[in-house]
Amino acid sequence: MGFVIVGTEPQGPLAGLVAALPAALARAAFEPASGEVETSLVVNVVDREAARPFRRRSRGTFVAALHGLDAAPADPLREGYPILVRALANVSLTYVAGDGVWFTTLERGSYLVPETGTTAQLADAVVARLAPLARSHLVIDNEFLPDLEPELWDGDEQTASLIAAGRALDGLGLLPAPFPVEELVGERDLRHIKRLYGLGGLSYGNLSARKDATRFWMSASGVDKGKLETIGRDVLLVSAYDRAAQRIVLSVPPGVEPRRVSVDAIEHWKIYMEHPDVGAILHIHAWVEGVPATEVNYPCGTEELAADVARLLAAEPDPAHAIIGLRNHGITATGATLEEILERITPSLLPQVPMT
Repeated sequence: MGFVIVGTEPQGPLAGLVAALPAALARAAFEPASGEVETSLVVNVVDREAARPFRRRSRGTFVAALHGLDAAPADPLREGYPILVRALANVSLTYVAGDGVWFTTLERGSYLVPETGTTAQLADAVVARLAPLARSHLVIDNEFLPDLEPELWDGDEQTASLIAAGRALDGLGLLPAPFPVEELVGERDLRHIKRLYGLGGLSYGNLSARKDATRFWMSASGVDKGKLETIGRDVLLVSAYDRAAQRIVLSVPPGVEPRRVSVDAIEHWKIYMEHPDVGAILHIHAWVEGVPATEVNYPCGTEELAADVARLLAAEPDPAHAIIGLRNHGITATGATLEEILERITPSLLPQVPMT
């Protein structure tokens, strides 16, 4: 896979890190991009005050926006997140000489890769965290079929439970949106973000409930989970996964303009298909101490994150009533119903996700 380093001319200590990155990327089996090598990773060196985006030609290109600071940020998330959005990046990297590189992800993860040796060693450590993310595969395309059964056009018992659970999560303050994305980018860039990430906006958490052996209801992407209303728009029926085309298939009522389903649909699909006893799934940006957790903070909507969560779930004594941690991200919990999940996990929830 190929890489390129683009953007503004780095200054000060940042220039040393940028100079060390090509060798570190080569050691991780990336090649400088050319006509024969597909560009899979772009390091875009940006100006903190005027981050300019790299315009991808392919959704599969992973972009890291890199900038430098003179001192450690008081709030790394609030430092890195606006740059991530303005630069239309998958992750932002904030370098502070002597401290290391703060990673900030779209899922609100913000963690430090410390500088403990030479600049070359720091570059290797940064690439070690970037490489698996750049090589992951998004499954966020949707296919909408207007074939939902008429008796489901107004929902059913499962959709009612999903709507109620969304209100309960909102009441518990578990649906954070860190920054209004509309205030950070213009309308054109907002459209670009939605196309790249499959997002309808930045509204975190998702929930689903099994309909039958092969279908499940799930919340839409970007919608306020505390205000789920319309079937086929806010709550969608996932009816299949087209593996060859890598897209989620949804059954919707005629005459309704659907939203995209949550980017985590591939993870929920894998869990439901592998564990017939799972009746509902809840994902939130909170934590429970002592739960098994993924090792790599793969982006939401990737095959790799779905496979990691499914693997850990399969190893649990009772996969149908379990909690799996997503590193620097949150938890995914399974249960018989959403009400049962909330009742079981709420006493143990920690609102702050540990960042490692």
